[in-house]
Amino acid sequence: MSVSGLDVQDVPEEWKVVSSTEHVRGRVITAVTDAVLMQGEEVVNRDYVIHPGSVAVVALDGQDRVLMIRQYRHPVRRLLWELPAGLRDVEGEPPHVGAARELAEEAGYRARTWHTLVDAFTSPGMTDERTRIFLARDLSPIPEGELDFVHRHEEVDMPVVWIPLSDAVRRALAGMIHNSQAVAGILAAYAASADAFASLRPADAPEA
Repeated sequence: MSVSGLDVQDVPEEWKVVSSTEHVRGRVITAVTDAVLMQGEEVVNRDYVIHPGSVAVVALDGQDRVLMIRQYRHPVRRLLWELPAGLRDVEGEPPHVGAARELAEEAGYRARTWHTLVDAFTSPGMTDERTRIFLARDLSPIPEGELDFVHRHEEVDMPVVWIPLSDAVRRALAGMIHNSQAVAGILAAYAASADAFASLRPADAPEA
């Protein structure tokens, strides 16, 4: 059904939860089932995952190349090309501070110029995870002696490449890049480059 006159902007809404059952509590996520009262008065079970949230970084150098890393992702059994990214699992840490930390830890770079690029819920039918993707520019490598981070597990073998942004867009549209943060960030950065990123929000923009 088509409805005119509606503002196309996501807004908060919360339907009544009759009961909630926790099934699994892991190190990062919790799996739950909520019995939700529908608008027609029917109660329906909804399974989903509670997640702390995440951040990701489109690091763009002076040659319009984007930094990408490759990491093994066990649930999909693939080596995926991704953006530097991580969990929002530090209590009280602003998202842009967490993003700067991830860029340093995973890629060994810092940036002088930061903007909020895009906000998204990664898969809202099955998790409450929200991600904020940043654009980082004016990059410089961090001297090895200043890095205080030890790569472990999947991060031990994590090559870094620089790829032209236009080529990254082509690869995303061709189905060669699958990570959702990478696809969203690459396409958003390409779109935002049309006005030299003038329309982007500041790094500390409030989350709606």
